[in-house]
Amino acid sequence: MAKIIVVTSGKGGVGKTTSSAAIGTGIALKGHKTVIIDFDVGLRNLDLIMGCERRVVYDFVNVINKEATLSQALIKDKRTKDLFILPASQTRDKDALTIEGVQAVLDELSKEFEYIICDSPAGIEKGAQMALYFADAAIVVTNPEVSSVRDSDRILGILQSKSRRAEEGKEPIEEHLLLTRYHPERVAIGEMLSVSDVEDILAIPLLGVIPESEAVLKASNQGTPVILDQESEAGLAYTDAVDRLMGEERPLRFLEIQKKGFFKRLLGG
Repeated sequence: MAKIIVVTSGKGGVGKTTSSAAIGTGIALKGHKTVIIDFDVGLRNLDLIMGCERRVVYDFVNVINKEATLSQALIKDKRTKDLFILPASQTRDKDALTIEGVQAVLDELSKEFEYIICDSPAGIEKGAQMALYFADAAIVVTNPEVSSVRDSDRILGILQSKSRRAEEGKEPIEEHLLLTRYHPERVAIGEMLSVSDVEDILAIPLLGVIPESEAVLKASNQGTPVILDQESEAGLAYTDAVDRLMGEERPLRFLEIQKKGFFKRLLGG
């Protein structure tokens, strides 16, 4: 049976789709057959981040409506052997997703895949609730800003009350915190919350801290998951987060202000 992981947040623009792509890729690189589903019906960004937008013929809603089979809609990632993408529709609205339809797709995927990553839209509307309803685990993505953290706290309330596990009185959804766009210099001068501040407010286990990095934007523009850029701090931080998700222990990195070397100081870098 597949493990269903929802990547969610209360606020938009925090790096959810970037994180879904990176984490899905990282799990597949470890040899686990993985599929990432884009639940953001009407907008659809996962295919752009994964660099497969020109290969989309059928989508998630086509499969729910039985206009296409899963084998027709799934896109095999061109870089990572065990990774597949199920894109969202750009022409429908969130009402195209139904509990019965989503469950049927997840049940079918569970026969073939070990991990199903659900890339949720931001907020608490229907698409987001549908993405988290069947989850076994949730990665709550937040920036170190008060409004982002507050909205994430609201999402935690929904995870604990509106999921299938909550309705059926089962073990609660496994919760993980992923802190993105972390900037130690801005934390030091009080412009951002610290890691411990965010942990105190949300009180869920910390999966990883992803530093602010130009590599993230560069990777997105190139249609490549940033975890494949092992020269970048963001790529390494996502690798650490995947390792922790899989039960391995990794120390947190990139939380301190980096001291500039002599030549960087000399050149003003």
